[in-house]
Amino acid sequence: MTVEQIYTGCLAQGAYYIESNGEAAIIDPLREVAPYIEMANNRNAKIKYVFETHFHADFVSGHIDLSKKTGAQIVYGPTTMETGFDFISGKDGQEFKLGNAKIKLIHTPGHTMESSCYLLIDENGEATSLFSGDTLFIGDVGRPDLAQKVIAELTQEKLAALLFDSLRNKIMPLNDAIIVYPGHGAGSACGKMMSDETTDTLGHQKRTNYALRADMTKEEFIDAVLTGLTPPPGYFPQNVLMNIRGYESIDNIVEKGTKALSIDAFEKAITDPKTIILDTREAQTFSKGFIKGSYNIGIDGSFANWVGTTIIDITTPLLIVSDKEKEEEVVTRLARIGFDNTLGYLKGGIEAWKAAGKEIKTIKSITAEDLANRIKNEAINILDVRRASEYNSEHIDNAINTPLDYLKNSIKKVDKNKTYYVHCKSGYRSMVFTSILASMGYHNLIDIKGGIKAIKETGKFNLSQYKEPSTLL
Repeated sequence: MTVEQIYTGCLAQGAYYIESNGEAAIIDPLREVAPYIEMANNRNAKIKYVFETHFHADFVSGHIDLSKKTGAQIVYGPTTMETGFDFISGKDGQEFKLGNAKIKLIHTPGHTMESSCYLLIDENGEATSLFSGDTLFIGDVGRPDLAQKVIAELTQEKLAALLFDSLRNKIMPLNDAIIVYPGHGAGSACGKMMSDETTDTLGHQKRTNYALRADMTKEEFIDAVLTGLTPPPGYFPQNVLMNIRGYESIDNIVEKGTKALSIDAFEKAITDPKTIILDTREAQTFSKGFIKGSYNIGIDGSFANWVGTTIIDITTPLLIVSDKEKEEEVVTRLARIGFDNTLGYLKGGIEAWKAAGKEIKTIKSITAEDLANRIKNEAINILDVRRASEYNSEHIDNAINTPLDYLKNSIKKVDKNKTYYVHCKSGYRSMVFTSILASMGYHNLIDIKGGIKAIKETGKFNLSQYKEPSTLL
């Protein structure tokens, strides 16, 4: 019996490989399916099922490609949704044989109506593992406000009430020793207080998870899970529809997106006003020289999340500037969240652009020590682009909160004629923010290297009193 978690930090997402006696199942696969097929081939196993816990919003699942390439059957919980592919709409309590083991579907509506968990019953007939999708996380439960973005009559209050019943009637009665394998961990926008841990026992969650408190009333539960929720990233509904209707094979997307473009071809593509240049290099490297109009969203951070949050429209034509040999990774990670319209990448990267004598832009970036010295001598404007929850927890006195998460609203607080010093937690988001505003004609923004971490280390700034955050959104 094999159970393996395949965790992707960029999306804070957990997929799962389960195998018994030569038969395998994949739960909630990412869009690039080759790793799962390779795992099965290396173990001389056949992938029999692709189990989906729900129609995902934060990423495009690999269910369709994986089924086409292996013949595996796709299984969802009970749903009447019309899809662009064949699948089994499972019944609550239905068991699926996998080698000498069984996987039992437990319908747990709440996060979405079709949301389901999968209970692994091993070769000895013992229930050992619960693959809880977005129903139960470590330290949290799935937010009940996402499905209403696709189905209007599903209010968050109705879904929260269903989630309460699902947890109390279906999950909490299970054995305390069962291992919980969730769909996400900290960093995902699918919950508000998720732990950094990616597995736990159900018994420990019953004792420590705020939403599983035994004496909690339904009204208290609804209030608890809805408090602190913020609007989800704008690309979420588009990903849901892709997961329902279907999509082009990622193999085709990667082939098209990794087309090397000459400087002339790249320049020609830039003339389309809808096209965005996405520069995925490290923030400080980017600041020293980039193509006018570029967005800097570094591949080594929460890349997919911030692309989806700031660009939003998944059909946007994208041109890539990246470090050498990172092009395929960039296109793949874009495809994970449905950004399939990558036109190609700049052959030779930024060095080729410079060598051709093309225009280069820069963004000024200073240290926290430099900022401290400037505050002594002049009144300055500071923009804190962290989430509102981070800002409310602790911030520099008089700093203005302009969250990157809600860029359209945040821009309204910025005057093009004033100079601002911009920081986040570590320097990643501040460069995203500054680069996007620079592309819109805001040229008086100065980035602070190292973010609030470096600022606090100087000991030279007045900070608000620290408050424990009630949400991580």
